[in-house]
Amino acid sequence: MGNIIVGIHQPNLMPWLGYFYKMFKSDIFIFLDDVQIQKTGASYTNRVSINANGKAQFLTIPIKRESGTININETKFIDKRWKKKIIGNLQNNYAKAQYFKENRDFIFELINYETSNLADYNMNFITNIAKKLNFDTKIVKSSNYNIKTTSTQRLIDLLKVLNGNVYLSGGGGDKYQDQQMYENNGIELRYNNFKPFPYEQFKSNGFVAGLSVVDAVFNIGFEDLSKRFD
Repeated sequence: MGNIIVGIHQPNLMPWLGYFYKMFKSDIFIFLDDVQIQKTGASYTNRVSINANGKAQFLTIPIKRESGTININETKFIDKRWKKKIIGNLQNNYAKAQYFKENRDFIFELINYETSNLADYNMNFITNIAKKLNFDTKIVKSSNYNIKTTSTQRLIDLLKVLNGNVYLSGGGGDKYQDQQMYENNGIELRYNNFKPFPYEQFKSNGFVAGLSVVDAVFNIGFEDLSKRFD
């Protein structure tokens, strides 16, 4: 049997290109949707950066803060008003970008996706972007498998249920991953070696890295972007 590479990540809000590179390099990509959301402040599940006049600017979606602990897939939006605000912000900052008109309707349709659930919203956005980029990665979510272990053991158990034998960790994973645990379970540990690639950005003198995928979509378009992953 050949290698089955599995990537796992929380469903982030309109993620950066490194997220999609990890998905591209995976045979199976698991949305880790049934883990606890950060209790206070914003995280990448409800916050993302865009380019505003050559500088990174955060966009944050307001979510309900329930008492106690709740998982990402149990988290709800406070209201719908943020969608109009985000669309207006993108319009103001990207209206004259080269591929804005070509991709505006597609991106805005994803932003206007009707759901009150944060995980569902983010997974819908990411999945549709991946399809547009012609990824052939199989995409699933962890909540389908009812695995109750935690930390590294949880990741190992997810790989086992999907017959994965290579785990593609995030680039900084070497600081916290227990490599011996993976080896003991017959799993090879690899790291996502994504390096941000510069592209021309509207209203930028120098390249601003780490922005939402929508920055690349509006500046270079899906066709060019898909080639950058090869």
